[in-house]
Amino acid sequence: MKTLRSGYTTGCCAAAAAKAAVMLLAGDDPGESITITLPDGSTAEFSIHEKHFAAGEAAVTIIKDAGDDPDVTNGAEIAVTAEWAPSGLTFEAGDGVGTVTLPGLQVKPGEPAINPGPRAMIESAVRQVTGRGLTVTVSVPRGAELAKKTFNEKLGIRGGISILGTTGRVTPYSCEAVRESLKCSLDIAAAVGIKNPVLVPGNIGRKAAESLLILEEHQLVQAGNDWGFMLDAAAQHRFEGILVVGHPGKLGKLAEGHWDTHSARSPAVLGFVTRLAADLVDNPIGEHTTVEGLLESLNSLDRAAVAKRLSEQIAEAISQRTQMDCTAVAVILVSMDGRVTGMTENSKLWTWR
Repeated sequence: MKTLRSGYTTGCCAAAAAKAAVMLLAGDDPGESITITLPDGSTAEFSIHEKHFAAGEAAVTIIKDAGDDPDVTNGAEIAVTAEWAPSGLTFEAGDGVGTVTLPGLQVKPGEPAINPGPRAMIESAVRQVTGRGLTVTVSVPRGAELAKKTFNEKLGIRGGISILGTTGRVTPYSCEAVRESLKCSLDIAAAVGIKNPVLVPGNIGRKAAESLLILEEHQLVQAGNDWGFMLDAAAQHRFEGILVVGHPGKLGKLAEGHWDTHSARSPAVLGFVTRLAADLVDNPIGEHTTVEGLLESLNSLDRAAVAKRLSEQIAEAISQRTQMDCTAVAVILVSMDGRVTGMTENSKLWTWR
């Protein structure tokens, strides 16, 4: 197998560009490349794509290399402009870098979407050059377009991408960035006062929840496949209740204790649902290739009974994982086309249309 090549985060690239720009500003040409120290003490060298100095400001651009990671910002230009300031270090969002508009994120509303990790890397890099006051503006020329492929709009980050990265390095195919984006939705929900979030795996659950329920802004949270991570994060916020909406073929895996529901990392739940149905239904179950096919083969009373019991077992598993009272965890199971197939009784506590 091919050894996957690691790369660098947007924050790391911004730190390198900032150091080179400040060197230019101080009258010291960095040459064709720039080296910075990463948080773990190792170093990284970057080729300088462009550099300019005029009218009291210096600008340097570095092309981001994410290695073999499928990162939407791979190949993007990360540009930093540096100017002298009376004191301190001020960060500004240039073209293509977003601005935070909602509470609950690591950066306060009104601030550039440059996370604390990158800010620390940038400060460390420029302080190797000077202790004078600086204004550092980070830009990503195609950032607004790239942001459409990220979670930023849902997170209330307007105008472009976020500058991210805690270690400076990108591990190929790492789910760290996805996890962080998903968790941010929970953090925002808690920060704006949501007491009973609605968690969904993806579009089927999202569309069903929006169709069935009257939702507050930021109440709907996507969990993707990483349910263990998201439920642990939700437990930290001490929500009053959690409602989970989705397809039984996906959510049924939670009842078996499979908290990563990706098909490549967890077994199909058909066998589990078949055994559950066999215990509840008098008629033969027969053979099926999908959970939905199994449920659709049952008469309406049997289908309701099986789906209801499945929803209860999913809720019980979530309750144990989060240490929440079982009455605070509700589940609605829906078909591919959004019809309710089963639900726990307490799901009626949420506001239905």
